[in-house]
Amino acid sequence: MDIDQLKYFQVLADAGNFTRASSELILSQSALSRSISRLENELGVPLFERKSHGVVLNRYGEIVLAHAQRAVGEINEARQQIHDLVNPVSGTISLAFIQTMGLSFVPELITEFQSQFPLVKFELSQDTTGKILAQIGAGEVDVGFCSPQGSSADIDYFVVTKDELFLIVPKSHRLSGCGSTTLASVADDPFVLFKAETALREVIEDLCRQAGFYPKVVFEGIDEKTVAGLVGANFGVALIPVAPDFDQEKVSVIKIVNPRCLRQIHLVWRNQSYMSPVARLFKKFVESKMKLPVD
Repeated sequence: MDIDQLKYFQVLADAGNFTRASSELILSQSALSRSISRLENELGVPLFERKSHGVVLNRYGEIVLAHAQRAVGEINEARQQIHDLVNPVSGTISLAFIQTMGLSFVPELITEFQSQFPLVKFELSQDTTGKILAQIGAGEVDVGFCSPQGSSADIDYFVVTKDELFLIVPKSHRLSGCGSTTLASVADDPFVLFKAETALREVIEDLCRQAGFYPKVVFEGIDEKTVAGLVGANFGVALIPVAPDFDQEKVSVIKIVNPRCLRQIHLVWRNQSYMSPVARLFKKFVESKMKLPVD
């Protein structure tokens, strides 16, 4: 039994068809069939049930698949660790971030980091906090910038910045043009909120509770531009982080003086798994930029 046999077995189990599996592996069907037969002979049991449309794992195959996935994963991680020892300041960092961090924070941070470590590359993705945390937990990304609410035993984080949230209202609103107000002043107004899967939704609902009310939700959006567009079209009011290039043509931006409306942005990573040297290097770089203690 060798690692290639286990990889071929995994691909066939996923594809459920010799033709698709051999195409994915760039391997002839006869070579794939021989490899699977040798594995079955070595184990002394069949691993698949042959069907007219392909193959499906039997109960023996299900057992082998679970162990094969762990074995292949361990080998891949060993290769990665060896590569990292040989090349400690090169490699790729998988970084995920929420939408507001992509405007300037993440690009400027990466540019400065790569000026010091030019051999490091980044794989970037943008998503909601919930999805980023799921990707971190599954080991699909190395680190992320997001705003988790609460804590997790598997994920560590530190604060990198705090965004102030501002009230935005239509230009025709009674508060339009005011420099500041309290959040309670819009307790009876319809709200345009972020969708439930965004961490910002939870932050805003908590701030409204502090102000003594629960927002009357009339519409939901996934990002700041959508929410602002709905507010500008007179559907309601909203709390959002305001970027420097925010378009104020159709809305008025008002500072909230009570309660203080902030959301924290964290750098997050999985604490119970291997982190490559370049990912650790980036983490320490961010810590130093934020003037936070390095553990």
